[in-house]
Amino acid sequence: MMPALVARGRGWRCLCRLYVRSQAAQLGRACHGWQGSMKCGGLSHLLPCSRLPIQSLSQVRVYTSDGQKKGPVSGPEGTVHKAGTARDASSAGQKPLLLQEPIQVKVKAVLKKREYGPKYMQNNFITGVRAINEFCLKSSDLEQLRKIRRRSPHDDTEAFTVFLRSDVEAKSREVWGSPEALARERKRRKEAEIEYRENLFRNQKLLNEFQEFLGDTKPRSSTASVFLKGPGTVVMVAICINGLNFFFKLLAWVYTGSASMFSEAIHSLADTCNQALLALGISQSARTPDPSHPYGFTNMRYIASLISGVGIFMMGAGLSWYHGIIGLLHPQPIESLFWAYCILAGSLVSEGATLFIAINEIRNSARAKGLPFYQYVRLSRDPSTNVVLLEDAAAVLGVILASTCMGLTSLTGNPYYDSLGSLGVGTLLGAVSAFLIYTNTEALLGRSIHPEQLQRLTELLESDPAVRAIHDVKATDLGLSKVRFKAEVDFDGRVVTRSYLEKQDIEQLLQEIQQVKTLEELEAFMLKHGENIIDTLGAEVDRLEKELKQRNPDVRHVDLEIL
Repeated sequence: MMPALVARGRGWRCLCRLYVRSQAAQLGRACHGWQGSMKCGGLSHLLPCSRLPIQSLSQVRVYTSDGQKKGPVSGPEGTVHKAGTARDASSAGQKPLLLQEPIQVKVKAVLKKREYGPKYMQNNFITGVRAINEFCLKSSDLEQLRKIRRRSPHDDTEAFTVFLRSDVEAKSREVWGSPEALARERKRRKEAEIEYRENLFRNQKLLNEFQEFLGDTKPRSSTASVFLKGPGTVVMVAICINGLNFFFKLLAWVYTGSASMFSEAIHSLADTCNQALLALGISQSARTPDPSHPYGFTNMRYIASLISGVGIFMMGAGLSWYHGIIGLLHPQPIESLFWAYCILAGSLVSEGATLFIAINEIRNSARAKGLPFYQYVRLSRDPSTNVVLLEDAAAVLGVILASTCMGLTSLTGNPYYDSLGSLGVGTLLGAVSAFLIYTNTEALLGRSIHPEQLQRLTELLESDPAVRAIHDVKATDLGLSKVRFKAEVDFDGRVVTRSYLEKQDIEQLLQEIQQVKTLEELEAFMLKHGENIIDTLGAEVDRLEKELKQRNPDVRHVDLEIL
């Protein structure tokens, strides 16, 4: 067994020695063998080799075949080789075994990360109004500071002047001497503001006197013009007609004692009160936006219509059902119904005229929006006119129903028909109130616009070359043909950068690049043009918002967020 293993080991050593010599001959270098360790059947065989050079970064260590380290052998840079055996001395005149190649290390130059801290506002811009209010400065103090022209966030102005916050803070310290003095001045002004608010009534009176002193030198906005056209006119006509109808129906009920006539009188009273509430909502919706209500008061019409629907249900339907049930439980004989018929005929004519005005107004508005009549009413695009339309339609149907039931009572002498007519009018009013409550609640919850209109807005953004994709698109109907559009936009940085470069002098830009020699100059160059590219991106956002508003007049508020 052992001789066989020894013979196999010798054959393997011969093959390895032949392979190593052939490789050394191809490389044109001297070869002194190869050391390897292997285990065969539990025995360790070492291939015969005088030494094996292993190269490191700066020196070479030589190992002999017996596994002992003989000492360091330096590279070709001038260090001395230490001989371990007699064979080393004979080969001292030969070339080094392995030539050490120079190591090239590439060092990546990076800018030192700047720590800004949790609160950094040195580069912030503030307007002159904020500088005066927050730092207690005067307009003359700001004239000495650096003025910077920036893009305006408002549509009516293209650019406005801002100041560096650091300059304003330095100026405030110069004016007030110390942060403590500035804090005391702020406290004093805050107390004065609180005192002004406490005496708001007196200040308002002085303001009214001042406006009367000015006379008509400044035009004043009046809400009276709202009632001279559109839904305001419809509501005012309905208030007048329903008020007269209530008065005459009440007289007819007192004269006849008819339950149906009582229901009609209550119906006209409910209509008059609800339409007065609608008039209040219309006047409030015409108010201009303020800091507390930046999107305006357009929802006041929906709120008034919702309250009107609840009022119709409680006052109109509730009292009609109550009087009808009382008539069924305790029937009373009815007097002559002649005057009742005359009053109902007059009410039918007047309610029909108001209904005709409301239908014409809604038809014109629906035609202007490109919507069918029924869809315009169902979506409650104009809540005030819808309330008048439904109330007058219910009034016309109620008059017909009351007249029919009163006629049956006159022919048969049975008062139950009259009580059933009161229940029918109450049911009709309940259905109208339920529809008004549902549609106005949906409008107040902030429903989305029509899918086709939303698709047009989306395609307009996606067709722009500066836009890669849009996500999370939301379009909310604010009421009265006012839409708020919001989307997250993924901009194409190359297109935005090219848009910036098209406005620059390329030759001058190339000269600036060629003059960059140090890291500091490169940082200054990149910061300068990087800020300009960000401004270009903001200009692209403003352009897209303007195009959305121009092509879709219903879109009043656009919020484009950059991904």
